Amino acid sequence: MPDHVLITGGAGFIGTRLARRFVDAGHTVTVLDSLLPQVHGDDPRTTSPLLRSLDGIATVIEGTVTSTDDLRAAIDGAQIVVHLAAETGTGQSMYEIDRYVEANVGGTAKLLDILTNESHSVKRLVIASSRSIYGEGAYRTVDGRTVYPAHRVDADMAARDFDVHERGEGPITMIPTDEQAKLHPSSVYGITKQMQESLVMTVAPTIGVESVALRYQNVYGPGQSLKNPYTGILSIFSTLIRQGKAINIFEDGLESRDFVYIDDVVESTFLASTLPSAGGHTINVGSGVATTVNEVVAALFAAFGSEVPTTITGNYRLGDIRHNVADLARLREVLEYEPQTDFRTGVGRFVEWVLSEPIEESGYERSLKEMAERSLLK
Repeated sequence: MPDHVLITGGAGFIGTRLARRFVDAGHTVTVLDSLLPQVHGDDPRTTSPLLRSLDGIATVIEGTVTSTDDLRAAIDGAQIVVHLAAETGTGQSMYEIDRYVEANVGGTAKLLDILTNESHSVKRLVIASSRSIYGEGAYRTVDGRTVYPAHRVDADMAARDFDVHERGEGPITMIPTDEQAKLHPSSVYGITKQMQESLVMTVAPTIGVESVALRYQNVYGPGQSLKNPYTGILSIFSTLIRQGKAINIFEDGLESRDFVYIDDVVESTFLASTLPSAGGHTINVGSGVATTVNEVVAALFAAFGSEVPTTITGNYRLGDIRHNVADLARLREVLEYEPQTDFRTGVGRFVEWVLSEPIEESGYERSLKEMAERSLLK
């Protein structure tokens, strides 16, 4: 049976594509979004292609999850809620702490308060969690044990030792992190995502609402903001390449992430929202492949067919992790889904889209200055 779906933060990169996926499957969609200028520009109705893509697709409510009245209006009639709304960006979270906590934790608390204390028709709540809650994730010792190392320290990185160490152990090797891993986020953003997930997965079952937590890895693809300097190195580097500006690579360029293509994220989220078997599960959503920053730059140069100067600076940001890659066994088992787009193919599609967009100032240099002034960028 068709459902009425509410997507909070639904005018963003993931939400707009997800809205179309639900509508294509016969569902009705309402979007609640604050239309932040950092993402949508100063006049979203004319400057945001993401918002315009919802025309004829979804009912859009301009509002915020920090307002009980806005949430109450958006929830009305919904059977499924996909809670995407959040402030994002590891670096910015370290100095805009109140804003991140208010939006991410406070907004989730308000949503759950309504579902707990007021009449509604919601039967499933999907929370967009994050790989950031793992901190450094899982590593294997030389004798085969799994450990979860502490965060890297400033003194080591200042000496250009960027590797992860575990006290009392020899060399350790990064392995895919599964959902049973220790949770120890290294940034304010990661802390707020852990709290969002914990709130939803604790409260929802007590009020008869099925809950699903999706731990997204690094999502990329067409539609990703080219204006927001606080998230998405593919967007940041692409803008620099088009401007002919040099790329400064932090650390030694060997730090890695699990980059997952937008279509795989959308399909995983749709399945998590609709499959009866998904209820109650926490699931990694990624590609299962670690890609270094150096490999990202090489892939972008190949896709653009042009290069700009690059410098491996040795700079580093406090709060950043070294590596993370997702174990996808539960994604395959519960959602019966296998990611479809490899990184090279995804980057090609992303760059093709980027080349169709105007070249805009991203504010990247300003964001670095803000972090340096607060001694978060070394």
